[in-house]
Amino acid sequence: MKRLKLWSFLPAFLAAITLQAADLDITKYGAKGDGTTLNTEAIQRAIDACHQKGGGKVIVPAGNFLSGTVVLKDNVTLHLQKDAVLLGSIDLEHYKNLDPFTEGLGIDVGWALLVAVDAKNIGIEGEGAIDGQGPALKAKHILTDTRAEGQRWGLRPFLVRIVRCDGVRVNGVTLKYAGAWTSHYFQSRNIDIENVKIHSFGVAHNDGIGIDGSQDVRIKNCDIVSGDDALVFKTTSSKMACKNIEVSGLRLKSNQAGIKMGTESMAPFENIKITNCHIYDTKNGGIKLLTVDGAHLRNVEISDITMDEVRTPMLFRLGSRLSVFRKNSDTKQQTGTFENVVIRNVKAKAAADAQLKPPSGILITGVPGHYITNLTLENIHIDLAGGGSAKDAREVVPEAIDQYPEVKTFGPKIPAYGVWARHVKGLKLKNVSFTLASNDLRPALICEDGIALEVNNWKVPQTTGAQAIIRLEDVAGAQINKVEVAGKAEAFVRVEGEKSKAIKLQSNKISGMKKLVKGKAEVKPEAAAALK
Repeated sequence: MKRLKLWSFLPAFLAAITLQAADLDITKYGAKGDGTTLNTEAIQRAIDACHQKGGGKVIVPAGNFLSGTVVLKDNVTLHLQKDAVLLGSIDLEHYKNLDPFTEGLGIDVGWALLVAVDAKNIGIEGEGAIDGQGPALKAKHILTDTRAEGQRWGLRPFLVRIVRCDGVRVNGVTLKYAGAWTSHYFQSRNIDIENVKIHSFGVAHNDGIGIDGSQDVRIKNCDIVSGDDALVFKTTSSKMACKNIEVSGLRLKSNQAGIKMGTESMAPFENIKITNCHIYDTKNGGIKLLTVDGAHLRNVEISDITMDEVRTPMLFRLGSRLSVFRKNSDTKQQTGTFENVVIRNVKAKAAADAQLKPPSGILITGVPGHYITNLTLENIHIDLAGGGSAKDAREVVPEAIDQYPEVKTFGPKIPAYGVWARHVKGLKLKNVSFTLASNDLRPALICEDGIALEVNNWKVPQTTGAQAIIRLEDVAGAQINKVEVAGKAEAFVRVEGEKSKAIKLQSNKISGMKKLVKGKAEVKPEAAAALK
């Protein structure tokens, strides 16, 4: 991957902050930290005065400062001192929506507590916190709004929204209990997020850090506990890609995904590198890379990831939902692409109580006519519960071509316990191993509608009674090399489908197999011959 050059903006930004003359305390503009006085106007006066003086810091001292929507301006940093809390009002009338849009489930959203729109050189820093009071806000909201939760939640405010800004620094603060998404960075550039703590849960849709069509981004050493996706990349507009992004040193816990890309996916995701992260106690996927609304997802590298008690460690999806989220400026697109992605050095303990029953490790699927291309999984180890039956091994997985891209969309059962791949081209699976807590009669690997599959240096755990260790269905070209199988099965490789051909095996350790290869009657003679 091309080496990213992201931080040329930082020296100028830091120098600008150093030279700024105005450090203004919000209490000098009438703000009271008693937790009950509404301080929206007082805080905004302090920000506006700081901006008019050329920039500087707006100081929030110790106390609980209740507020509705406040707007950051050019060259202003909001500095929250120790024990300072910017406390979100629980009255929806106190919030503004300065950039309305529709999110992936079709809900109109965009209200927020702290907002910046078309601003330059802004910051949020300090040892204090921003608390949206999400659970209390919801409790008050539902007293008068009797619609279903899936229809009304969009009125509740995000905690932090950064819209079309250039030069954004967020450092040291704690973000808590948003009414909806916790932090959303839309079509912005030169973003530096470091040492941020997020504890945001209790209501639906509490995403942690959301990068939406933003570029030249660094996220480092953050600790996120979120009710929804912890770290999520979106492109709700086709106008600007998520591009040139580096992430490292994150701890991620979520009721949804740890690392997710593409729930809304109109513009590309490219040149993104994520490394050295720990994902734990996550309910709906460890790593999920998706493009379903026309985006090109390419040149992404994720490495050195550990996972503990994660439901379904990985999902990769190219689909054709083709939604539009900003209907006044975008139109429906054609199916996108998913190519040149590398996932390496991953150790995962999959949760036994998962949304797939029995659990599976890795799901990979395009749609007919649109292949996930050149995906490499290397140095992967996953601990699984096992327990799959012979019937489970023949489960038919729905195509769900235009559906919301989620693990449960393809469940509740997957016919392989290790890797299930469909509509793939150039898939490379290198140095992959699994452990099983109980016997599993499903194959370790199933590939359906594949081209140029490579399997190298696998270690397959002890199982007995399975029909096959690997099943290939309509696979045109596969190399299976140096696979070591500890258990016994009817066949090492079972080949099915009229399109199967050019399957090659070399240097595999499979002493417990009754047969090296078994193919059904519809397999063409040349495919069978290639296996001998």
